[in-house]
Amino acid sequence: MKKKNSHSRVVFKPYQQNQSTLLPPNLDDLIPQNHLVRLLNRIIDQMNIDYLLKGYKGGGTSSYHPRMLLKVLIYAYTQRIYSSRFIAKALRENIHFMWLSGGNRPDFRTINRFRSSRLKDTIETVFGTVIEMLLEEGLIDLRDYFLDGTKLEANANKYSFVWGKATAKFKSRLQSQLKDLLHEIDETNRKEQDRYGDRDLEEMGEEGSISSDKIEKKLKELEDRLDNEPGNKSLGKAIKKISKDYLPRQKKYEEQKKKLKDRNSYSKTDEDATFMRMKEDYMRNGQLKPGYNIQMGTQNQFIVGYSVHQKPTDAGLLIPHLEHLKTQIGRSLENIIADAGYGSEENYHYLDQQGITAYVKDNDFHYEQSSKYKRNKFKKSKFTYDPESDSYQCPTGERLYYVKTVDYKTVNGYKTTRRIYQASHCHKCQFQAECCRGKYNRRIYASFRLDSYRKKARELLESEEGKKLRSRRPVEVESVFGQIKHNR
Repeated sequence: MKKKNSHSRVVFKPYQQNQSTLLPPNLDDLIPQNHLVRLLNRIIDQMNIDYLLKGYKGGGTSSYHPRMLLKVLIYAYTQRIYSSRFIAKALRENIHFMWLSGGNRPDFRTINRFRSSRLKDTIETVFGTVIEMLLEEGLIDLRDYFLDGTKLEANANKYSFVWGKATAKFKSRLQSQLKDLLHEIDETNRKEQDRYGDRDLEEMGEEGSISSDKIEKKLKELEDRLDNEPGNKSLGKAIKKISKDYLPRQKKYEEQKKKLKDRNSYSKTDEDATFMRMKEDYMRNGQLKPGYNIQMGTQNQFIVGYSVHQKPTDAGLLIPHLEHLKTQIGRSLENIIADAGYGSEENYHYLDQQGITAYVKDNDFHYEQSSKYKRNKFKKSKFTYDPESDSYQCPTGERLYYVKTVDYKTVNGYKTTRRIYQASHCHKCQFQAECCRGKYNRRIYASFRLDSYRKKARELLESEEGKKLRSRRPVEVESVFGQIKHNR
């Protein structure tokens, strides 16, 4: 039997690198018709970019067209390319970028200048233009607005924190040391004693603190005095202590307070970032990390509104977000669907005033549907209110009568009140430990306005339309967050 030849000839396709072509290849022939770059090109060609063109004064050398730069930048972001140097490299090597730019090759400085200078002040307008196009295409109608927030970790050192409480404590300690030193100088110098008599040194600056300006002024006075008393060693030491230690520290604390504003922390390497607790706790120790709270609204998984905040909690951000949304899209909303983190009296009141239907859960919405709630006999919602006697009755029959009204004011300036009702004989009740805090009688903090808003929101959420919208909310917003935080 004849064996097969194991070394039979293998045939390869032609491979000639230096082969000439009659005509150069057309890049358009190399781009599939359904490719993302074609869709993006068509969309941006339809956009009105007069707001970008106004930034070009003319004269000098010619500029790259802003429409081309906008296309390149947005397409680069869709490909997870964010570095201006890598975008410039793609314009030289990637056929999709070459086709999109029409063969233009702006360097990384031009790309960065366009992004940081020309586009910085018009990005909201670009976003609004995209929203208008989505509306025209029928992809969104802004009838249902699904809102949620997520925290994004900043590109900053995790250990570069400045804490507001620490700054206040160190500043207070410095103020005490500084005042003690100035009083000591006052006590040991007759000229200062003649000037102030039995009075203490005046309080300077806010809250009785001595500002850096006042310290500098006082330091000049002491230096002038030392010129007349060159042998006063204690005065010389005090001047050195103030100029080399106290004054620089005071300036540092004032600068920190200016950067903190109403925050409790900031990062030294990204001063806009606030330290927050993240869900992505990869160290599993609850460590606070520098980041931002992103509030975002979607419809059909398109982002139709966004805002960036420095506060970690969502409740106080609904109103600033929706006010910012007015400048982004210039349209009013019909329905807003949000989770329990937004269910505050202030938010319900705002939505009611704006004529927006609030499919917004309150803090107890999920809890009251759980078995734990059913076992809790002494939850506030299980106390019955009697308007005739203005009192509440607990499940055991004990009455809680009105005591006083307390005023509250939120960080956004919203004013509200809570009526306090209190029982008198809880110490005689066998359920005191289960119902009350320690040995105190049970108290209830009531807001009839909030109760009314909650009742209205519950009715909406329990309706057929409400159930449909509730089921869509996680799919709408969380999918977008997943794309941003995980896939990108």
